[in-house]
Amino acid sequence: MERSDWRTVLLVTTWQISASICYYTIFAATPFFRTAFGLSRFSVGVVVTALTLGYAVFLLPLGALTDRFGERTTLTLGLLGLATGTLLVAGAPTYALLLAAVFVLGSLYGTAIPGTNKAVFDNIDPGRQNLAMGIKQVGVTGGSGISALLVTGLAGALFWQAGFLVAAAVGLLVAVAFYRLYASDSEGDEPGYPDFRKLLSNRAYRSLIVAGLFLGAALFTTTGYTVLYVEESVGASVAFGGVVLALVQLFGSVGRVLTGWLSDALPGEPRIRIGSLLIAQSIGSAVMFVVVASTTSERGAAIAFSVLGFFVLGYTGVYYSVMATLVRADEMGGATAGGQLALTSGALVAPPAFGYLADTVGYRTSWLFLAAVVTIAAGFLVQVVRTEPTVTNPAAAGESD
Repeated sequence: MERSDWRTVLLVTTWQISASICYYTIFAATPFFRTAFGLSRFSVGVVVTALTLGYAVFLLPLGALTDRFGERTTLTLGLLGLATGTLLVAGAPTYALLLAAVFVLGSLYGTAIPGTNKAVFDNIDPGRQNLAMGIKQVGVTGGSGISALLVTGLAGALFWQAGFLVAAAVGLLVAVAFYRLYASDSEGDEPGYPDFRKLLSNRAYRSLIVAGLFLGAALFTTTGYTVLYVEESVGASVAFGGVVLALVQLFGSVGRVLTGWLSDALPGEPRIRIGSLLIAQSIGSAVMFVVVASTTSERGAAIAFSVLGFFVLGYTGVYYSVMATLVRADEMGGATAGGQLALTSGALVAPPAFGYLADTVGYRTSWLFLAAVVTIAAGFLVQVVRTEPTVTNPAAAGESD
């Protein structure tokens, strides 16, 4: 990539890291919520659902606004809002207000995927976009890993809200820096709103977002229950659980960069080669959920969750790279908002279902439930690969170099 491309990737990735630090504080803090508010495992799942509900409700409007006003404005305001939402969570005195604050935090994270994806596909040259996507998506896992260590580490040294305060401060500083340094090449384009009806007429795109419903259920439930599972089922400390979650995110980052590079480097028609990678990641996730269900030792948990992270958290860059082979560049804001809405919608139901199964039957059944979920996703992804898209000039056009 050229110097200007790397500058864009660096800025967008830094933004994504900061945003994810704020957003994923909720997943790292689930044991503290349970203790502070006296919650059951099911109620912990409701907290995750409130977060993702806010995300889901605002994704499409924020995606449309990104296409209309550009990513510089929406990403800056979004990160300022995320920092504010993080402070609201830290100060919530009751469970009801915690749910409200978490909803606000989730809603502002809806600027992330539409804005950062639009930045990549508007500014990075074809043939390098998938690698850029993989690097940019490392910001999600990187931010989540930092958040896990930050929240669980500072809770032991200070108090459980300390990590939230640091996350909010980082968000505010990066928002100001991003606004001053980022300049979008797409600012001169004629603004407009996406045509969601036209997007949904694309059969391959429809199959992809249905697959995303199941993939998102697995991803968000995994991050939401890793720390709690390691503490309660494996018998480790919360701090060790935070380390395991950080490993999940680290190996997810490796998966995102590696599959992003493979998406550019492998031969063949882009939709087929990238879609096949996503199918392989889904099947790998299913296998590792079965392995995690049988894990009982600290070492075994660290290894199993790390490999699981490579697959189940490593797919998002490829998910959007597949999408870019199905829609036009000027539709990417709205299209990725729809795709992320599908991912998030899966997380509205799956975490409480996982928690209910853990309460009534046991964690083993819960993990096997997620294995079945990603297997269903793989079936829909096969349909994506087999279905010809209706777009003749997709955002990710051309063969690999």
